[in-house]
Amino acid sequence: MNFSCDESPQEEKIEPFYSFLLGAYTDSQEQGIGLLTFNPENNTMHTKILAAGVSNPSFVISNRAQTLVFATEENGGENGGKVKSFRFDRQKNTLELLDTKDTFGDHPCYLSLDAKEEILVVGNYSGGNFSAYKVKDGMLTHVQTYQHEGQSVDPARQEKPHVHSTVFHPNGKHLLVGDLGTDKIHLYDFNPTFAVPFNNADPGYMEVTAGAGPRHLAIHPNGSPVYLIHEMTAEIGVYAYESGKMSKLQILPLTGKDFIGNVGAAEVRISPDDKFVYASNRGDANEITVFEIGKTGELTFVERIKTGGENPRNFVITSDGKFLLAANQNSGNIIVFERSLKTGKLKKTEAETKFHKPVYLFGLD
Repeated sequence: MNFSCDESPQEEKIEPFYSFLLGAYTDSQEQGIGLLTFNPENNTMHTKILAAGVSNPSFVISNRAQTLVFATEENGGENGGKVKSFRFDRQKNTLELLDTKDTFGDHPCYLSLDAKEEILVVGNYSGGNFSAYKVKDGMLTHVQTYQHEGQSVDPARQEKPHVHSTVFHPNGKHLLVGDLGTDKIHLYDFNPTFAVPFNNADPGYMEVTAGAGPRHLAIHPNGSPVYLIHEMTAEIGVYAYESGKMSKLQILPLTGKDFIGNVGAAEVRISPDDKFVYASNRGDANEITVFEIGKTGELTFVERIKTGGENPRNFVITSDGKFLLAANQNSGNIIVFERSLKTGKLKKTEAETKFHKPVYLFGLD
């Protein structure tokens, strides 16, 4: 990033550095969407609030040009939670609120933009549905809400649908929706020019092992396989995706054989070079597990490493692949790990910072 003299105060001219939008749960009006910067030359990290008063912005993304930012407000209400759009001044690192819309489902927890950045999809966890919005100049127009039905075997957590992720397939024609409550990956055809852009695909879903609890998923850039977090069983599932149909290839545990305690698998990321997969596990584990991707897309265990905090709900890998930053929600700390480009292994650095209940990191250029 380049700053001219009149665009940034002297103390902010730290180069090279990495920047991230920071999502969190909030307990006061002073909290909200944050900005995190990390300077690897001296292992320093800084955070500041970009948009105070945004309630529980647990998922925050920007468009590719980094001129717009979208955030959930993970709450409930008569019309569900909220989704907000902001104008993003990347030089000054400021956010200006443009629009706020109801999500028509409680506790929105996931956001995704289609490849043309014309459709924004919001997954509502407690609502068990997802809503779609047309995006024009940062303004949002609601076009569809799709309600899931059903349940699964756990009466406490799977009594109804719980949409936890909404991910566009690289082919640009489909949407994959992870539903923890129904133990299904729901599949939708995507036609952005239609009045109703999402319709059931054929087949309309793939069912996973009962009680697994699908959470976040990452699709290999080749289009297959799909790497799915099984939140409730702390596993990662590898699923082939061919011609709109999914099938199981492999299920691997995130915990070691001797592990005893509570689990809660959370995030999955593919490394920028598409050679490794990383998955976080909360509960009593508080670890990130590393896998190497084989020629067929199946995974081989590499290592698991403690995240240096409690409840690693989210982590991010820098665009050059050199670092991984883990956000520990319950301990309120964010820790940087060096990442080996060759082996994929992680090594904890001295870089660490505090932030109130950090739960999402979105990398900026």
